[in-house]
Amino acid sequence: MEAERRVGVAVDFSDCSRKALKWAVDNVARGGDHLILVTVLPEGHYEEGEMQLWETTGSPFIPLSEFSDPGILKKYGVKPDPETLDILTTAASQKEIVVLLKIYWGDAREKICEAIDKIPLNCLIIGNRGLGRLRRVILGSVSNYVVNNGSCPVTVVKSSDHE
Repeated sequence: MEAERRVGVAVDFSDCSRKALKWAVDNVARGGDHLILVTVLPEGHYEEGEMQLWETTGSPFIPLSEFSDPGILKKYGVKPDPETLDILTTAASQKEIVVLLKIYWGDAREKICEAIDKIPLNCLIIGNRGLGRLRRVILGSVSNYVVNNGSCPVTVVKSSDHE
């Protein structure tokens, strides 16, 4: 029997990350997999002590049943949208996958690459906001950085030019 796969999806609960999540569920996730959502928050928005406790390792894994509860996620500063929760709940029941959330604090590029190694992930799916060439140079592209520095296969799900 094949060992369980850990499929990572970088999410920030935007349209492009929701599109990447949907693509991952439709094209990669299969029964028995662990679908691990990796989200990175800026430093400084947390309850006293939690950030220091999980600064190097990220939060503990949060199961779908807990991150569907707004009260539990409020302390982490995460607000998943109803559409994302619907995609996850449907995937968990129909495909029989385990859905977990892991929260990091800091620079998204570095923390996503760190998550690949520390969890460890078998693959990662990430959305692309579709920044123009100039804005990408100025702001930096998280997806480009992860593709070039991540230690597992990375799939970039591009947003359409009209979004």
